[in-house]
Amino acid sequence: MLRMQKKLTNLFYAILSLPATAMGFALSIQIATLSWIMNTKYGFNIHEVGIVWAAGPLAGIIGQPLVGFISDKLWFWGGRRRPFIIMGGTLAALMLLALPNIDKIHDFLGFGSLIVIATAVALTFDLSINISFNPTRSIIADVTPEGNARTKGYTWMQTISGTFGVLAYAIGAIWGNYFLIYFGVFLVLAFSLLPLLVIEEPRELKTTDNEEGGNKTNWKNLWRIYFANAFSWLGVQTMFVYIIIFIKQKMFGVTDFQAKLPSNVNAQIGQIISISFLILNAVGALLPAFVLEPITEKIGRVKTHFLAVGVMAVAYVGVIIFGSSPTGMYFAMGVAGIGWAAIVSLPFAIMSENVAKGKMGYFMGIFNLSIVLPQLIVSLVFGFVIQSVSDKNLIFIISAVSVAISAFLWALVKESKFIEKEDLQ
Repeated sequence: MLRMQKKLTNLFYAILSLPATAMGFALSIQIATLSWIMNTKYGFNIHEVGIVWAAGPLAGIIGQPLVGFISDKLWFWGGRRRPFIIMGGTLAALMLLALPNIDKIHDFLGFGSLIVIATAVALTFDLSINISFNPTRSIIADVTPEGNARTKGYTWMQTISGTFGVLAYAIGAIWGNYFLIYFGVFLVLAFSLLPLLVIEEPRELKTTDNEEGGNKTNWKNLWRIYFANAFSWLGVQTMFVYIIIFIKQKMFGVTDFQAKLPSNVNAQIGQIISISFLILNAVGALLPAFVLEPITEKIGRVKTHFLAVGVMAVAYVGVIIFGSSPTGMYFAMGVAGIGWAAIVSLPFAIMSENVAKGKMGYFMGIFNLSIVLPQLIVSLVFGFVIQSVSDKNLIFIISAVSVAISAFLWALVKESKFIEKEDLQ
């Protein structure tokens, strides 16, 4: 084991964050480009885009808990999380390469509809992210002790990952989405594989006195966490998938969402989306390690998270009021970034303190259901509802209400006793 890992130096936290950063970068590309490329290049309508987005979460329902359970039990290629990070990172890079070439893949195969090929690519892409995301998050809990060190691991994860998420959207805004996709192929592969050369996983996961036999799990609090997190993602995912429809109507007056628009208009729409998510992720990157972590030490993780999510609900109302112009959209996204910073960092630390360490991968997979099940609802249900309503303000009404419910549910979650003793005194 290298000295930086023994001492838990900042350099080690940064390197430890890179595999999750690779998957976060791949996810940023998916968010920024998938709906855009399906609608503008391949001509898919709203519910067809929703079907493509649904493919990945369907895979995640099975993939995440299964990969988590297996990685808790097996050891090969020098680790329990390492093999799945390698496989998932490599596959994600290949699917990124396939994304702008779906039509060429379709022509090469000579059979099947375009939407079937697109769904297959999206399914494999999202499955590869799901394969890796669980181990990249679980490995942080494996190599850090409970308490502030654990929180620091996840807030550093989001700060590093969020910074590269900002880079992803900046690349899309400056050089275009196609350059972003091809750049992502190399970054995802490098950040998935290279850190594994210096991170040493423990062969045995140490348990504390109160989790002997793996009985630490606090199911009552876990259910509260699952439902609270699910409503957060219901609101966030609605924004991610359908923001292109909102922008087309509110900023460009488009009502026929399958109509072919001039290439310069499509590029402008893509740029607005990229800048919006760049701002969202810039705030989301800066806050966790430098703002949220110090606040959690004073008032606790749960209360900090509740307040941040509540701010995000207000920001979504701001999109409805001011989002008819790019400037108004950008400002509201900056405020929403406060909630985004919390959503992608604090719940993992909160959840990890409520489960047995020897089952971390499995419970991290179960926790992922509070992310992918809302994605399915957004893709398979909300798409038809949004398509049937003429005023696309409904997109952010759904987002605001969902996140407000999440904030209320987080207020019911109890801070873990470990945190109360060690962090809040």
